[in-house]
Amino acid sequence: MPNTSSPTLATASAYPSAVLFDLLTALLDSWTVWNAAAGSESMGRTWRAEYLRLTYGCGAYVPYEALVRQAAANVGLPATAPQALEDHWDELPVWSGAKELLSALKPHCKLAVVTNCSQHLGERAAARLGIDWDVVVTSEEAGFYKPDPRPYQLALQRLGVQAGDAAFVAGSGYDMFGTASVGLRTYWHNRVGLARPQGAPIAEAESPSLEAALPWLQRFRQAST
Repeated sequence: MPNTSSPTLATASAYPSAVLFDLLTALLDSWTVWNAAAGSESMGRTWRAEYLRLTYGCGAYVPYEALVRQAAANVGLPATAPQALEDHWDELPVWSGAKELLSALKPHCKLAVVTNCSQHLGERAAARLGIDWDVVVTSEEAGFYKPDPRPYQLALQRLGVQAGDAAFVAGSGYDMFGTASVGLRTYWHNRVGLARPQGAPIAEAESPSLEAALPWLQRFRQAST
């Protein structure tokens, strides 16, 4: 008897119901803008590391812009640095492969952003990808910074999708603390070669590019069975 099943439908059914993305490191090259605002790559990375320390230490939402300013002051940068960062926010570069990945997923999955950012800046950054997001969740809206589980949970709730039916594409190793607690299988787009934070769970897949993300997502349900 001939096989009458549709390869297209079989492939489509293997996708997750939704894919959630970190925004500022998984899809956008925020490093370049931070470094330019700081005046050098070394100072940009020092500033960014201090900002991350403050962010992951505070948990409940503190205004993003205030944390960025505090981090700059803590590492000896002038007040002009955070202002330069915001002034060039709409110039955040898109990582190669990001738009292509989103376009390939759009017919098959709901797409969402979960980002540690203010609502204002998060929406501006999400617009850089040029697609119609199903959900954009910022830390300001969730009331907590990642890796607290609440931002991820809010996105899933709004998507109407269970964690087991969704995937997450991370840009920071700290996301793995949150995605593991929620039950989101995770692909780590580790573009700049960051070390995995001490104690962080290991991502299901890790790559310095987004190239392998689509095949991973295309066999998402096959891999879970």
